[in-house]
Amino acid sequence: MTEETIKPQLGHEVIQGYLKTIDTSPGVYRMLDAESRVLYVGKARNLRARVSSYARPTGHSPRIARMISNTASMMFLTTRTETEALLLEQNLIKQLKPKFNVLLRDDKSFPNILVTTDQDFPQIKKHRGAKKEKGAYYGPFASAGAVNRTLNQLQRVFLLRDCSDAMFDSRTRPCLQHQIKRCSAPCVGKISSDEYRQSVRDAERFLSGRTTDIQARLAGEMAQASEAMEFERAAALRDRIKALTQVQTAQGINPKGVAEADIIALHMDSGQACVQVFFIRANQNWGNRDYYPRVGADVDAAEVLEAFIGQFYDTREPPRQLILSNEIENPDLMADALSGKLGRKVELLVPQRGEKAELVDGALRNARESLARKMAETATQGKLLSGLAEAFDLPGPPQRIEVYDNSHIQGAHAVGAMIVAGPDGMMKNQYRKFNIRGDELTPGDDFGMMKEVLTRRFKRLIKEDPERREGQWPELLLIDGGAGQVSAVASIMREYGVEDIPMVGVAKGVDRDAGKEEFHRVGKRPMALRHNDPVLYFVQRLRDEAHRFAIGTHRAKRAKAVGATPLDDVPGVGAARKRALLAHFGSAKAVGRANLSDLKAVEGVSGALAETIYAYFHDRG
Repeated sequence: MTEETIKPQLGHEVIQGYLKTIDTSPGVYRMLDAESRVLYVGKARNLRARVSSYARPTGHSPRIARMISNTASMMFLTTRTETEALLLEQNLIKQLKPKFNVLLRDDKSFPNILVTTDQDFPQIKKHRGAKKEKGAYYGPFASAGAVNRTLNQLQRVFLLRDCSDAMFDSRTRPCLQHQIKRCSAPCVGKISSDEYRQSVRDAERFLSGRTTDIQARLAGEMAQASEAMEFERAAALRDRIKALTQVQTAQGINPKGVAEADIIALHMDSGQACVQVFFIRANQNWGNRDYYPRVGADVDAAEVLEAFIGQFYDTREPPRQLILSNEIENPDLMADALSGKLGRKVELLVPQRGEKAELVDGALRNARESLARKMAETATQGKLLSGLAEAFDLPGPPQRIEVYDNSHIQGAHAVGAMIVAGPDGMMKNQYRKFNIRGDELTPGDDFGMMKEVLTRRFKRLIKEDPERREGQWPELLLIDGGAGQVSAVASIMREYGVEDIPMVGVAKGVDRDAGKEEFHRVGKRPMALRHNDPVLYFVQRLRDEAHRFAIGTHRAKRAKAVGATPLDDVPGVGAARKRALLAHFGSAKAVGRANLSDLKAVEGVSGALAETIYAYFHDRG
């Protein structure tokens, strides 16, 4: 009697079997392979009609045909409306990252400018993340650089403070910002509260696009100052008007007929795509950013652009208008979904002429040039990876390289860092930082720190992806160190049964000079690369990037520790109450010595919280 292996049924016949059980409701469907991995997520106004189109054996594009041939099962979720199905589809795509869907790979949040409203002298600053702080938010800006440029310009024109509350409260004389005419020094009474608030209102008008009113008012004040022979004040106002004019000139694309919109242009070439997004707010260009969604060779522009819009605005607030370079598959449905999210009407436009069409042409030109640069960089990266494989006798060009480094000062505030590189260059969304937890480690024990980092890394990989299906396992490890570090790492890998991943130690060579590095591998003699070898420069760049990331993480941890006080550990004491207590008593030590009645006298501290603070310090002895 022979044992026969039964192969799972795949393809359109499997899909055909579902037609008997699904109805004509709108909803979302998932196609899964024989190992239950999600291949594709789609939406449908009529689930039965959509699924029946996949049940046909012919008439599909190569991509869809491959997807159908790998399908072993399907899952369905019905919704009340097609709009709900669209929103659910985009959520699932971002969560599951199916192989055959168009996928937006860079999903970072955008920074805003925050003008605080809960102070006598409001602060203007950069803000990223949840909008929990009280104040007026302006944005989004395309990058931190765009925000910093705008803040710099606002300080020159409106002389607003950007210092922290702690610094503001502690000043006894003007800081350098006042000396270089970037702040009006409200901290030491150089400007009244009413005058400062007028400057804040002007800044908010500027950020809302009403710059003409500001220039006219400043010009009037300058004329009055001149007539009153207040020439120093008139000169200061003249400089502010000049700075405001320079700001308007420097912003480039400032459309008169577009108050609030995102300009979204798509360019596709050789199975790759670039989407360029320009952010227009208050008739001003607040920067642009390019995206490179994962697409297939036979995906059309309408599908790519619709998938991008759905995923891009899944966690972001859309503007009133989206001005597009191409039509999408379901414009009315997408407009309804975005309008419901925003709470007001959102328009999708594909302009053919006029100012909007010119804006799209500019964005399209940027997309075309960005994709050309990206493709050139990818080709160069591919050559470097092939050279790396040849230099270190790898089975093929590594698709994922992980580089590890540690940073500490005599063992204090120790951190480990991992950076990742691949065919597309540095994969910054895959970078990881590790707070070294080992209490038993000898201060400065680099071997022990590296062992902890790699132990935690591979424990998690083995737990979350034991079959190595998700693309998270490295194909090459680069370690900052010599034979000792490589030997230590090899012993860790053997301990976890992972002995098939190549590793290379990068040690500083003679005189610790760049260019004279030695490379150490398990069971092989140390080697070096030619001084002018591009692969050597590539490895140096990877090592330096890991070093930069580790040092930056260490500095951030050290800075946080420097500002830490025992108040951070008191239940119920947040940032605002911590500031109030320190301002009242002068130090955390003084707070600890204070009696209960003194604690209750602090503004914002209730009787119950005062008792909690008192008990925290006195119960500890």
